[in-house]
Amino acid sequence: MEDEFLERIWYWNTYFLRCVLNKNSCCPGLFGNWMYQDIGTAWHGDYHFNYNTQQIFWGLMAANRAELHFPYLRLTENLLPVSKAWAKDFYQLRGACFPHSAYPVPMTVMPYPSPDWGWEIFETPWAVQSLWWHYTYTKDKELLRERIYPVMREAAQFLVDYMMREGANPPGDDKYHLFPTVVPELYGLSEGLKRNLDGTVDLALTKFLFKAILQAVDELNIRQQEEELIQAIEKILSAFPAYPTAESRRGEVYISVQNEDPDQVIYNCPSNLMQVFPGEDIDEQNGTKREKEIAKRSWRYHYNEGGNDLVFYYLIGARLGILDLEKFKRHVQYCMLPNGTAADLVTLTGGRYPDTMDFTFMARMGIWVENFALQAVVNECLLRGHGEVVELFPNWDKSKRASFCSLRVKGAFLVDADCSHGTVEKVKIKSELGGKVKIKNPWKQAVDENDVQYRGEILSFSMNPGQEIVLYHAERE
Repeated sequence: MEDEFLERIWYWNTYFLRCVLNKNSCCPGLFGNWMYQDIGTAWHGDYHFNYNTQQIFWGLMAANRAELHFPYLRLTENLLPVSKAWAKDFYQLRGACFPHSAYPVPMTVMPYPSPDWGWEIFETPWAVQSLWWHYTYTKDKELLRERIYPVMREAAQFLVDYMMREGANPPGDDKYHLFPTVVPELYGLSEGLKRNLDGTVDLALTKFLFKAILQAVDELNIRQQEEELIQAIEKILSAFPAYPTAESRRGEVYISVQNEDPDQVIYNCPSNLMQVFPGEDIDEQNGTKREKEIAKRSWRYHYNEGGNDLVFYYLIGARLGILDLEKFKRHVQYCMLPNGTAADLVTLTGGRYPDTMDFTFMARMGIWVENFALQAVVNECLLRGHGEVVELFPNWDKSKRASFCSLRVKGAFLVDADCSHGTVEKVKIKSELGGKVKIKNPWKQAVDENDVQYRGEILSFSMNPGQEIVLYHAERE
């Protein structure tokens, strides 16, 4: 990349990831391997499933490093017995309710079983979300059948029972609700539970999981044997609540939960925009025009205190196509430690942090491995591959030189591309397992190596396993 700082972010954090992950390693907690005395032991250095544990893995699939996700898959498998026991013993429901915190040792009891940490229902679908990404980016059907689907299914079964149980519909309407639940890092249990119904993060991640289950049963050809679960999911999705919004002084915006004042709330993580990422429900490729406008307005006027936003906030902006790269770089530089890793530093007072707070207090705690996912933001500058259509350099000024090879998109396709002088120069697509790929045409007219020309905004190719297609600008010199 012509921008040396962004290129360095990508390579450094890829290196940092390999310092804490390999295919057979233990899944890293808050501070990874680097725990000694008062370094890396804040919050016990354990697993937190309201974003910290998951974030380190966000850039792996696009960066073509799916093998580094196996430690996380094993973690969810190891937690399945205690999660199923908690669903049965506490909620008297089927399936698995995943914990807020966990430890890299055998567990027989649920940590933080009581409100408010223990009631963050969204942590169950979030705990299994990246398992579905693992499959969609690699198309490893045997892995889906043997290891991924069984864990996802238990989480989905719990959520179905939770939403359909007696007492889950305090509004008394024709919708299925997530109640009670707790918004991450904000309100806990509110008076009258008025802020404990249908949090945006609960809605976004539950919808994501339900849709994934519906796709998975077709991929595995088990729709008939899963008929009960499928019918329940489809019934819930047909009467699913809308993401909450409110009028701010800037216009209508998304909020994290009903009864929230968007002009006053200061978030710790962008919980009002989870439907963009990781929910993948509203972004440049998904959602209505109105939903996208609300999402972009919400992102631009989002107030965040700097606790959990360094990767999160900018990745959401990239998915919306409005990432401010200079702002992102300044924020990374602000948070960067002398060894090149990035901590979470305070950026806004008035929420949990007063003016007298040491803005760098979290930098002393250790190595924040969650921020090794900074490479995910750089990936999104170069390639958007999470949706139906592959887009090249969606958050990049193409007058600046950039190139990449073997970035991965959904469907098990690998993509190479180059750009400079304001245009994409060429793109190569390789299919590992065959199938159809769609790509947004970067030119008015493309041509392949056999001089076959292609027109149209979206180009579609049916490819065989191992096949490669190279496209150029038809008017290249």
